[in-house]
Amino acid sequence: MLIRLAKVSLVASSAFFLLLVVFNNLTDYGSNFEFVRHVLSMDTTFPGNRGMWRALTSPIVHHAFYAMIIVWELAAGALLAVAAVRMWRARAKSADAWRKATSLAVAGLTISLLQWFIAFIIVGGEWFLMWQSNTWNGQTAAARMFTVFALILVFLNQRDDDVG
Repeated sequence: MLIRLAKVSLVASSAFFLLLVVFNNLTDYGSNFEFVRHVLSMDTTFPGNRGMWRALTSPIVHHAFYAMIIVWELAAGALLAVAAVRMWRARAKSADAWRKATSLAVAGLTISLLQWFIAFIIVGGEWFLMWQSNTWNGQTAAARMFTVFALILVFLNQRDDDVG
């Protein structure tokens, strides 16, 4: 039972984190919007780099990208919140019922992993050369979040026998 409670707690904490990120992004829109704007504009990358043709400087595009990030976080957070409730309800049930209850958590964690990997590490980091910026480089934070969610996903998917 303790392992199941640990899994529920980690999934619930992941939901809380992502929903808090959404809350912060909406209530302090400008702070992280500046991050998105600078990364997409590539205005703090190495001077004269040959990738500047990729820069997107349209404010409409910046807001669209930021909205996509927020919706992505909201979807993952909502899935994880529902998953935590389902897992809590199934905590004392059979291994098969427990596995079924964890399916939304797998989906939510995977969606979050894809966001940190695709949006921040691949698109931001490599396509928009975020790694070149001393000020607007979020690769370390993205890698940290990818690692946290990956470890939770691995732990969640460890064999879980019937509760005795």
